[in-house]
Amino acid sequence: MTNNSTVKHFLNTMLQGLFWLLPIIAIIIILSWLFSKIELLVGGMFKFIGFTPEHNIFAWESLAVLLFFILLYIIGHLARTRLASLFDHLFSKIPGFTTIKELVDIFNSSKEGKNQVLVVLIKGFATEGYNIGLMYSQKESLVKDHYTVTLSMSPIPNGGFMFEIPKDKIYVVENATFDNNLQYLLSMGVKSFAEILRIEPRDIDELPTLEKWLEAKNTKLHLNK
Repeated sequence: MTNNSTVKHFLNTMLQGLFWLLPIIAIIIILSWLFSKIELLVGGMFKFIGFTPEHNIFAWESLAVLLFFILLYIIGHLARTRLASLFDHLFSKIPGFTTIKELVDIFNSSKEGKNQVLVVLIKGFATEGYNIGLMYSQKESLVKDHYTVTLSMSPIPNGGFMFEIPKDKIYVVENATFDNNLQYLLSMGVKSFAEILRIEPRDIDELPTLEKWLEAKNTKLHLNK
């Protein structure tokens, strides 16, 4: 192996290690930031009541994290009640709140109902083949039986194109999520969508059209009533 090949091999291997490590570092940074905020809040509360947590740091920091998780659990339950709708209505009077809430909701890939995020296939830019896109809701578009599909850019998915597509031309990739699509975009095609979903490639006729998917969903909702 020549010197150039050795350097190239070293750099490529180093970059692979960097890209593998980056998501872990990002998670650690986020958790550290959250922990510091929890520590500041709970530590201030303890000092207010005359307790000095510095004498037993591990115990009170563990308690701080536990209280934070309990708080999230309680808020999660409240978010399913009418009380959450009341707060949303009150905060909607604040300029910008509704826009921010809608942007946050987009990244919640576990949503259900009319605003569920679907990963879909539509006829692509080429004469043959399909592109993978997202449906942020199943609300009918301006034209009857047409629905909005978004194709995001790669590797930075902060832009893209919107298409109004007939529902019988949209194929639903079941069990795929917004996060799966994001991984696909960030990989720039290095990872296939089948690899991300850990499934075998399949014929497009094996995927349900949006029309059939909506019919099956409505039938399921009707049976559950």
